Amino acid sequence: MWALAALLLAGPVRAAIPNAMLRGMPSLPKLPLPNRYRFITSQNGTVLPPITTVYYFDQLMDHNNPDLGTFQQRYWMNWEFYEPGGPIILWTPGEDSGDDSMVFATNETINGLIAQQQNGAVIIIEHRFFGYSNPYDNLTSQSLALLTIQQAIDDLEYFAKTADLPMPGGDAVKPGQAPWILSGGSYSGSLASWTMVNKPGLFWAAYASSAVVEAITDYYEYFTPIREHMPQNCSSDVEAVINYLDELYGASDVAGIQTLKEAFGLGDVVHVDDFASAIQINLFDWQNMQPDTGPGAMFFQFCDALEVKNGVSAGPEGWGLENAIKSWGNFWNTTYYDDICGSEDAETCFGSYNTSQPYWTNVTVNNADRSWWWMVCNQVGAYQVGPPGGQPAIVSRILQPIYEERLCVNMFPQAFTYPPQPNTAQINAMYTGWNVNVPRLFFANGLRDPWREATVSADGLNKPDNPSMPIYEGDGFHGSDFFTKNGIVDPTVAVVQEAALRYMKEWLAEWRPST
Repeated sequence: MWALAALLLAGPVRAAIPNAMLRGMPSLPKLPLPNRYRFITSQNGTVLPPITTVYYFDQLMDHNNPDLGTFQQRYWMNWEFYEPGGPIILWTPGEDSGDDSMVFATNETINGLIAQQQNGAVIIIEHRFFGYSNPYDNLTSQSLALLTIQQAIDDLEYFAKTADLPMPGGDAVKPGQAPWILSGGSYSGSLASWTMVNKPGLFWAAYASSAVVEAITDYYEYFTPIREHMPQNCSSDVEAVINYLDELYGASDVAGIQTLKEAFGLGDVVHVDDFASAIQINLFDWQNMQPDTGPGAMFFQFCDALEVKNGVSAGPEGWGLENAIKSWGNFWNTTYYDDICGSEDAETCFGSYNTSQPYWTNVTVNNADRSWWWMVCNQVGAYQVGPPGGQPAIVSRILQPIYEERLCVNMFPQAFTYPPQPNTAQINAMYTGWNVNVPRLFFANGLRDPWREATVSADGLNKPDNPSMPIYEGDGFHGSDFFTKNGIVDPTVAVVQEAALRYMKEWLAEWRPST
């Protein structure tokens, strides 16, 4: 299996995104499907359809108005380990296309490990309005009105209850006839938790990795695990530069701010908040980290650029402001700008005030950024911004929720005439957030995950772990427990994975058919 870090680094650069936050979307990394899974056989030697085979399900466009009709929802399936009586494991990639997600149906991930242990089958179902599973042929705000968390939950229920699966006997494995397990990671992990709350008894068990169950508008704590676990000399120097920027902004020192922007090669970025957002991107590279990430990872290149001078590494206090500005700026000028923006000018790449840019106006389908932005603006928030005063800051306090909320108007002017506030309180009331308490729901989290503070492992929450709803945490990053290889390289992740398999075995032994 390819090294996860290398795969992440080799992924496509998401340039020309005038909003850094989308680089820290709560989603799992994607791995390519190893060639050995292109052709698979069942345990009795029967040749099975390739995992890449796309199936289509007639999903209701609007669960509150079935008369509106249906749309074709894509899904993929692997039943190489299946034997009659085994579980059906349902997983959604969440806020991304289902293309290139087929590895999540194999034992390269926890889904396949459960299927292999329990003789189950794995289904990958594409989330509505992502990829090519769209009720309408566009992503206008009028169409996206049907993109809500509740509609997504209802999709899972309708699929489980009515789909006739393509495997032999697939018309007789609906809930009640067979045990179903709902699985997810990151946002889709939250969806697993929220579905278990909203549809009790539908799924016999669930696995939720790095599940951001608590909807938080002002999510400055995204950067807390990063600051705490990144090299201390690097965090010290980043803090120094950020404090300097905020001091210049507080003093309305326009000339000083321009000089600082030019040090990064970003002198053409017109607005200071866009500049603050741009240099924030270095920190989002942390979300690409996994236990086997090597020193060549972009985040480590960034910190080495700041902290290694003439072959000598700085102490925990860093080299200080002057060197930090020079070194961080040089890293942008020699390495990072090209990686992010390519040949685009700085204002085009990072500016967020020109609403005629195609980024804001493109309403074609298979545009995950636009679909996710709709959910962010309306329901989930999670704006990754600067912290309150008095707390260490590796992100500028210039960045506040209003900066992100303004972008909602950019993206959806027909829906918002002024910056909206996402209805996070309603989401937490409907789906219980941190207060979730349902049986046979396994939570897996990572100590170094930037999304940790929105999970049930958040600092200070002290949510009790119990056999009915276990909460396990390894030393990993975002969704580390989902990938089999991470359990090989990190013993703490292996503990999480082994516990999940043990609980699934116990819970499935308790299941009895109801029909």
